Amino acid sequence: MQVHQTPEQLEARILEQLRLQQWQAGHRLPTERELSARSGLGRASVRRVLGRLKERGLISQTVGSGTYVTAGAAAMLAQESASAQVQASAISPAELMNARMVLEPAIVDMVVVNARAADFEGMLACCDRAEAATTLEDFEFWDGKLHELIAEAAHNAVILSVFRQMTQARNQAEWGQLKRRSVTPERRLEYQREHRALVEALAERDATRAREVCLAHLTRVRHNMMGY
Repeated sequence: MQVHQTPEQLEARILEQLRLQQWQAGHRLPTERELSARSGLGRASVRRVLGRLKERGLISQTVGSGTYVTAGAAAMLAQESASAQVQASAISPAELMNARMVLEPAIVDMVVVNARAADFEGMLACCDRAEAATTLEDFEFWDGKLHELIAEAAHNAVILSVFRQMTQARNQAEWGQLKRRSVTPERRLEYQREHRALVEALAERDATRAREVCLAHLTRVRHNMMGY
């Protein structure tokens, strides 16, 4: 069965291959035709993804030969990752929470318009995994993954870039300590119910309800973590 990806998902998959150095300098990438067949995307969409990676200096293209990983790709990605971690470490939990309160409800309209069936399937799978988690760490992972998938479902590269920086901040120790201190079994159940309600509203393309659920959820998280 053919897997249908979004351009953002294809780009993220290629970047993962480069970061893990599964594709090293000089490696020849699959052709546009092959990437199109694997992803379910049209050739034009694949070409735009490769164009963005070429602009970043991660790949080079030679007419009649193919697309190759550049010599500096791994170093550039490592530097980007280190820079993002430094920036994230400077973001306080309060700043992160305030940013989430503004951004996450605001992208609901984009998700309602742009999300695909596969996006909703992924969100529901995150809800299932979070509810089945036996540790707070696992629950927090799937909690974060759900919110990231919602951002991906907006299918907007700018939104996704900003959200991934916020995810980096969520991974910092101070945020984790606050979350662990604030989450009780009762609060976790509330979060799980709110996650389900949010995904259901999005899947029903009910933007008004989705915004209300999202804001109520974030308000609860802020109160539990920050006390206001």
